Amino acid sequence: MSNYPPHIVVLVGPTASGKTDLAIEIAEYFKTHIHNIDSRQIYKSMDIGTAKPSENQQKKIKHFLIDIEEPINQINVKQFQEIALNSLKKEIKQSYLPFLVGGSGLYMNSITKGFFSPDIPPQKNLRVQLEELGQKECWELLKNCDPITTKKINFADQIRTIRALEVFYITGKPLSTQKVQKPPNWKILELGLDRENLKERIIQRTKNMFSSGILEETKHLISQYGSDLPILETIGYREAKEVLNNHSTIDKAIELTTTKTIQFAKRQKTWFRNKNNPTWLNNKNPLKDAIIKIESFLG
Repeated sequence: MSNYPPHIVVLVGPTASGKTDLAIEIAEYFKTHIHNIDSRQIYKSMDIGTAKPSENQQKKIKHFLIDIEEPINQINVKQFQEIALNSLKKEIKQSYLPFLVGGSGLYMNSITKGFFSPDIPPQKNLRVQLEELGQKECWELLKNCDPITTKKINFADQIRTIRALEVFYITGKPLSTQKVQKPPNWKILELGLDRENLKERIIQRTKNMFSSGILEETKHLISQYGSDLPILETIGYREAKEVLNNHSTIDKAIELTTTKTIQFAKRQKTWFRNKNNPTWLNNKNPLKDAIIKIESFLG
């Protein structure tokens, strides 16, 4: 067994930047596999709306951490962390180059930095009560019970505010005291992929999503798991559901999904700049740049 720490390569970037295609080319060059770090691609039957690698792409390169659970069984960050670490340890043992790819910064950091939140399942009744209170009241509550967390999240971020309150009310301890940092003994290269024409890429991908069957996919998910399936409230699926319920048109759904995706991509880029600061690849030839950087990293 080598005394040197394992070398891990990570490719991150905003949605629609082309990570999947580039990752497959990198994996082919280095003869390795891909570990998914997209928070929605871990669920089965959610292919079109999550831009999951196609069957052909998955035949080309083996992908791990894709289709690992039914959409009805939500996986939290801590659970994902445990599954991912077990998978990566097997790769390291078999002398493959572990290669993580995706746009979910929190999922990535749970692996590379050992970060995780308390294993507290969603409390439906409590969430309803907190939502009825409104974000302003919830924020004031959180400031009283966990002021440290309010300094780390945006005052308008209702999802994270409610989650922090949920953890406090269930455990009696502030979320800020329960987060853990235990970085693994790895040497990590973080590469970032961004595009100058990202907005155009998002517009095109959204159109493709609706022409390729996201409505049918959403209909299937509703028939299997019911229309209250929480993950159907995420970008793309929520808009498709509105069309199926005759509350919206396809054109309106495409427009809304595009707008939300552009906003989401901006948040992703902010996260990667603030939390990770990856080495951004040259847009003119990202594959060549990635190969040079990875070979230099591997020594």
